[in-house]
Amino acid sequence: ATSWVEAKIDRRSMLTNKDRVADVRDAMWQLEKEGEILVHRLDERHEPVVARTLYGWEKRIPTTNLWHHKSCGQCGNIPGYPSSVMWLMNKLGTRYIDETDQTSCTAWNYHGSGIGNVVSLAAVFLRNFHQAYVSAKAHGLPIGTYYPLVHCGTSFGNYKEMRIFLMHSAELREQVKKILGKLGRLVDGKLLIPEEVVHYSEWLHMMRDRIKQHQVIDVSNIRATIHPACHVYKMVPEDVIYDDTVMDGNRVAVSTGLMQTLGAQVIDYSTWYDCCGFGFRHIVGEREFTRSFAIDRKIKVAVEEAKADVMVGHDTGCITTLDKSQWIGKAVDKVYALPILADCQFAALALGAHPYKLAQLHWHASPFEGLLEKLGIDWQKAKIEFEQYLDEVKAGRIETLYDPKRAITSGPGYVKPKAVAALLGAAE
Repeated sequence: ATSWVEAKIDRRSMLTNKDRVADVRDAMWQLEKEGEILVHRLDERHEPVVARTLYGWEKRIPTTNLWHHKSCGQCGNIPGYPSSVMWLMNKLGTRYIDETDQTSCTAWNYHGSGIGNVVSLAAVFLRNFHQAYVSAKAHGLPIGTYYPLVHCGTSFGNYKEMRIFLMHSAELREQVKKILGKLGRLVDGKLLIPEEVVHYSEWLHMMRDRIKQHQVIDVSNIRATIHPACHVYKMVPEDVIYDDTVMDGNRVAVSTGLMQTLGAQVIDYSTWYDCCGFGFRHIVGEREFTRSFAIDRKIKVAVEEAKADVMVGHDTGCITTLDKSQWIGKAVDKVYALPILADCQFAALALGAHPYKLAQLHWHASPFEGLLEKLGIDWQKAKIEFEQYLDEVKAGRIETLYDPKRAITSGPGYVKPKAVAALLGAAE
């Protein structure tokens, strides 16, 4: 993890300084051909669009019928992150399922503390993606209707690594198969492997032109810096989107492409490639390193060098680290106040989402009021509206982005769709 802190990963460096790697999907298709695994394919139900990755390989990104693989860190610390993603999907009419039957990927536990092992990580990966595969049954739809969309960058990188390990290790496949067999998580006795592992930022990138059509706020006066997440583009770098229309196709395209499409000024800065400071175990064992690195190598540079109005990212740990570390600078007279937002939050604001009720910026530790003023958003008025909304919530009048009944697909509280209930009744 330490070597990643200053690692420089882009198309030019990977093509000139590294040995070219094999596409793990070649091994995946061969294993399916041999009858050892089953691949959860993208099909017309998911309306996939083709992106290009670092080496020019095709990567298909589903655009609808998505299964939200939410992030424990986002839901617990940055709730405006997942709410912005789902609000954008509602705005675009994207079909999805946001159910309760998923687990944490456990990657942070493993990388952050050393507890856990590859077998458990791989088993959790395939358990969650199997649930995505079968979840449609609860709504009376065919299996495979919904395709997993991973919210967290750490989960995204971890799952891609686990897919590689599984494809190249018969021993690991056998160990995981025994576990999932006991859980009833095999398909016809086989491991279910996803055709693609997809991050929400990749969905945003491929949908950015459609998102632009709903924009109501001019962001052309905003100077934005991008923080690319190590877990997204340094872990399994060959499986990340590179786009010739973004940064000349040399750097990872997600977030930057969205911000450019919305019309913001994306400003480069000298420490663009650096880690946010989170660095997996650094946040646990070397917290002061994390805070110092976040301030000195990212936030200070963005403020002084790029004159940034905001820093935009696409990962749970990065947003948390860059946002929650700024207060400590006051102790040593290093006050570099910079709003830190996820790309989906910024996009939601540009489309008219409420800054408190929906984007939930009040959960952030970094000051955001100046950014809202520059966007022409009256944050004081919005805050009053939000406080009034809280009174409504206290009175039991609650609004939701998603029908909570559809979120329960098994266990207590689950109600079978009429078509499914009738079918089961006839069978009994």
